[in-house]
Amino acid sequence: MRTYSTIWEIPCIIYAKTGFCPRLFRLVLSDPLRPSYSSGDKVSGLVQLEAAAPCRLTRLRVTAAGCARVERRGGSKRSRVQEVEYLNLLRGENCFLLPPGKTFSFQFGFELPPPGHLVSSYRGKFGSVRYYIHAELQRPNQDPLHCEQEFEVQEQLDVNQTHLLAPAAASKQKKVTCMFIPDGQVSISAQIDRRGYCEGEDIQINARFENTCSRIVVPKAAIICKHSYSVNSSTKELRQKLSAVRGNPIISGMCDMWQGRSIRVPKLQPTLRGCDIIKVDYTLMIYLHVPGSEKLVLELPLVIGTIPFSGVGSRTSSMSSQVGSTCSLTSFPSSPPSYSSFQRDLRVEGPHTPLLHDYDGAEDDQETGLFMRVPEVCYPPPPSYTVSLPPHTPKSTNMVVLK
Repeated sequence: MRTYSTIWEIPCIIYAKTGFCPRLFRLVLSDPLRPSYSSGDKVSGLVQLEAAAPCRLTRLRVTAAGCARVERRGGSKRSRVQEVEYLNLLRGENCFLLPPGKTFSFQFGFELPPPGHLVSSYRGKFGSVRYYIHAELQRPNQDPLHCEQEFEVQEQLDVNQTHLLAPAAASKQKKVTCMFIPDGQVSISAQIDRRGYCEGEDIQINARFENTCSRIVVPKAAIICKHSYSVNSSTKELRQKLSAVRGNPIISGMCDMWQGRSIRVPKLQPTLRGCDIIKVDYTLMIYLHVPGSEKLVLELPLVIGTIPFSGVGSRTSSMSSQVGSTCSLTSFPSSPPSYSSFQRDLRVEGPHTPLLHDYDGAEDDQETGLFMRVPEVCYPPPPSYTVSLPPHTPKSTNMVVLK
């Protein structure tokens, strides 16, 4: 996940002879509360120095640097490291004498390269992309002193680009077997309005699920983040589920429709582009959980940006019409009628026993098994009535009149 660094200081190391070492040595950015920078912005600040005694300094060197780094440890605990440099700018001051008891400030400023040359800051399990200001203070006949100040870079990604406004659709099916005996099949057809989204937006899912096997299947959808790390032509990929929704179970011979089923985009690191050794991609995974068999998985590509959707529907509509000519999933029929009006006694004798359990990895630990539970039918109470007996006559009989 994306994190923001705070202002911190690295003071110099105090030696026994303080006259040969400054008492204060730190970096301060001009706008310490600024969360991030983008291409073309200027990063500026001060290097502050203060000495307890007269101190001669050979050189003050300030560098703005940025690089991507991936490190993976093998079985023998030996690490493999690969780095890519993105930024290396230099400023410097020549030899000068630092008098005691006074704080001196040296200004610096760096203009970041234009768009297309930088990669957004990132911190992951096996790698990172970091940017920092590094100051080096050189002294005669002594080791130099160092301090650093990190800053965040966030490249802007507009989801209103034409290719990100195009809908995404796909379909997939799978044959199900039981002990090598065919047991029908399951299928998914799904579509989303566009590919680009930002934090807090809702993804509207239109999907159709069909089940012709003898098992009860469960439709689900989730946003998946994929982190890829490359070292010496070897790639390691990590997948993480971020948010999910679940539909109603589908019994044998039935189908289910999702019309605008929404899933909200949580707070995410935007899609990482332009880095050769680290990649961060997102997909919308729509799948059917089939008991006793592998899931039927369908993935639609997602791009998480920083500039939200402008709300202009004309471009999206035109794109939808183009995709509709090549994709059969352009419209969905109305949902089947509700059977709640039928009041039939469908109660099952005996205890409720689970037919299957939804083992779907750690993602569904809180979900219980599926049960054949039919809601009890509430019958209306009998009508109220009174019994009235007419006066007794020899030629008449008693009659019961219901009211």
